Amino acid sequence: MPRAALAPDASLLVHRLYREHHAWLVELLRRKLGNREQAADLAHDTFERILRAGAVQADEPRAYLTTVARRLAVSHYRRRALEEAYLQALAAQPQASMPPPEVRLMVLESLAAVSRIVDGMGARTRQIFLLSRIDGLTYPEIAAALRISPKAVQSAMSRALQHCYAAVYD
Repeated sequence: MPRAALAPDASLLVHRLYREHHAWLVELLRRKLGNREQAADLAHDTFERILRAGAVQADEPRAYLTTVARRLAVSHYRRRALEEAYLQALAAQPQASMPPPEVRLMVLESLAAVSRIVDGMGARTRQIFLLSRIDGLTYPEIAAALRISPKAVQSAMSRALQHCYAAVYD
């Protein structure tokens, strides 16, 4: 994915943000994750995400970094849970029906791509999309479960499907 061109001011802000807060972010993540290498990787991904976004929020830098890192961590753990569920399903199958390693890798890569697309949706839109597509609920059932109108469900599903289309074809 091409990185958005940053204005010189934004580039300087990202550099300053990194210089002043990188060590703090790694330590915060290390305490939460219990693993320094994983914390360093997630901190790196946080700054990379900020660079790709092409915009920097200079107010409350630590809160901003924490929010970006938290969202990346949730995405990471969601992808890991998907991978583990797939591998457990494979392990439950007889050896004769086990797909070859290259097929398993393609499935895992596809699951990761789908997870990234879904993670790019807003929280409410993602929740509605998953209730519809994964749990098989109808729009009226989703509306009742979330205590919103069926029209709000329909609008969220429209946004979700547009997001999926854009992620695949843009």
